[in-house]
Amino acid sequence: MSVDTPPRPDDAPAPLDLDQFLGGVDRPDRGLPRNLLGWLTTTDHKAIGIAYAVTAMVFLAIGGALAGVMRTELTRPDVQVVDASTYNSLFTIHGSVMVFLFAAPFGFALANYLVPLQIGAPDMAFPRLNALSYWLYLFGGCVMLLGFLSEGGAADFGWFAYPPLSGPRGSPGLGGDLWIVSVILTGTSGTLTAVNVVTTVTTMRAPGMTLFRMPILTWNLFLTSVMVVFAFPVLTGALTMLLADRRFGAQFYEPARGGSPILFQHLFWFFGHPEVYIIALPFFGVVTEVIPVFARRPIFGYKGLVLATLAITGLSTSVWAHHMYATGLVALPFFAATTFLIAVPTGVKVFSWIGTMWGGSLSFPPPMLFALGFLATFVIGGLSGIVLASPTLDFHLHDTYFVVAHFHYVMGGTVVFALFAAIYFWWPKVTGRMLSPGLGRLHFWLLLIGFHMTFFVMHVMGYQGLPRRVVDYPEQPDLERWNLIATVGYAVQVLSMVPFVIALVRSLRTPPSAGADPWHANSLEWSTTSPPPHHNFEWLPPIRSERPTFDFRWINDPEVTAIGVNEAWRARRDHDDRWFPLHRWVDAPEAEPRAEDRPPEDEPPQERVT
Repeated sequence: MSVDTPPRPDDAPAPLDLDQFLGGVDRPDRGLPRNLLGWLTTTDHKAIGIAYAVTAMVFLAIGGALAGVMRTELTRPDVQVVDASTYNSLFTIHGSVMVFLFAAPFGFALANYLVPLQIGAPDMAFPRLNALSYWLYLFGGCVMLLGFLSEGGAADFGWFAYPPLSGPRGSPGLGGDLWIVSVILTGTSGTLTAVNVVTTVTTMRAPGMTLFRMPILTWNLFLTSVMVVFAFPVLTGALTMLLADRRFGAQFYEPARGGSPILFQHLFWFFGHPEVYIIALPFFGVVTEVIPVFARRPIFGYKGLVLATLAITGLSTSVWAHHMYATGLVALPFFAATTFLIAVPTGVKVFSWIGTMWGGSLSFPPPMLFALGFLATFVIGGLSGIVLASPTLDFHLHDTYFVVAHFHYVMGGTVVFALFAAIYFWWPKVTGRMLSPGLGRLHFWLLLIGFHMTFFVMHVMGYQGLPRRVVDYPEQPDLERWNLIATVGYAVQVLSMVPFVIALVRSLRTPPSAGADPWHANSLEWSTTSPPPHHNFEWLPPIRSERPTFDFRWINDPEVTAIGVNEAWRARRDHDDRWFPLHRWVDAPEAEPRAEDRPPEDEPPQERVT
């Protein structure tokens, strides 16, 4: 049985060949800059999306290298590779790079490249603002890393920058100032991108693309952008006040002068917990695009998923203080209740993903494998999150490796697995080429084994009381064994990148042959050539559901395509150069009824004899 074309009756119409309809495989440089000057000056959303993605992957490699130094140090007790001060800088910049320079910006990469394609728009609403956003992000990332070259080294107060440790007395060096400026720049970049996405989605959707016909990925990127607009300026304000404390003698957070360090924690985590969903929601959307394609079923509970995302967006601003249980200065019952509550819409998403696969005609190419890896990893991270939502348990686990494990499962593994699902899934659209499925499967299994070797044992280390953010630990056989396993797991993760890089190089060295829709997918971006032309579309299919490409592929079968697609197609008869008669009238196109021939709604429809 073919999973691409389920069995049909012998007389059923065959699906439409989109490549034949669109005119075959196109040029590999189509729609993208062709030289360095073009890349430096481009305002095309596709080129900027690719720039975001490549830059984010470079920062992922840098953050991963910093993690490697830390894991090497922690393989055995005692200080061996780096001293305590350098270790503090390593975990500060590692966390900052992964959160501010990799995970969230890759979501912006997806938004830049895919949102206009998925809603039928020619570009983003503000192309020049889009380019400015990218350059602010790149410059901000470079400023953060320059801290390693400054006197006193890079920032060493953690990626959360709690004062008074991050204040003028706790961290007087230039590295802390560079870190603050960097995060302000990247936060401004994110805010500008979010404004652009919100404007694009609300004003530039193609005819027929109503809100409840948008792909779930576009919904998630839209609501992520709404959260960014509310959350990122709060962080910018908090860090501006911290910089004023450090450089201008202000006293916002200096307790000796009447300031309040707890104020900073409230401001930071009011940004910080929406940031968890700002990072996660784009990758939720990726998985929601991938699973229906390889289950050969529509997404289960489309409107429920949209409502769940809306609920997450609203509740994300009411849970921030669960990071502050240990301060003793927050309303524990309220924040525990809202933290448990936000698990409900998240569970709805998991239920929808499983429901989509249930009874489907499943296949397991690399995008689907990585989507399933995401699902397993996210569920484990979510379960540990329920543990930490309880104040009683959090008091014991707050500063231990249990939190490190939870954080990496929720904001690390889920992002990385969904990221590679996105790369393998949309690579044919971006380049016109396929990635090796064999190398992709090897990449997946090595990454899955390595990731869980590294981070699952950290739950056990945290339960046994190992404190986080400490360069040394007691000489205990259990802790040494778990740390050794974690370090070996890190090495396996690094090894998993080898088949991925080989697959990329091999793919780029082959001629483009993927076609417009190699996966037989659903959303609108698969209705244009691969790669897309400069303004994305030379032609659009009728949009009557959230699966316009699927509907057009099956336009000749009224039992499969969405209601209204046939009628919309007939209405194009006299003005669409690509119009063709539907299957049942292919031998007598003049007899095909026109859309305007349908009877008024108060008259019963009559069968037309052909």
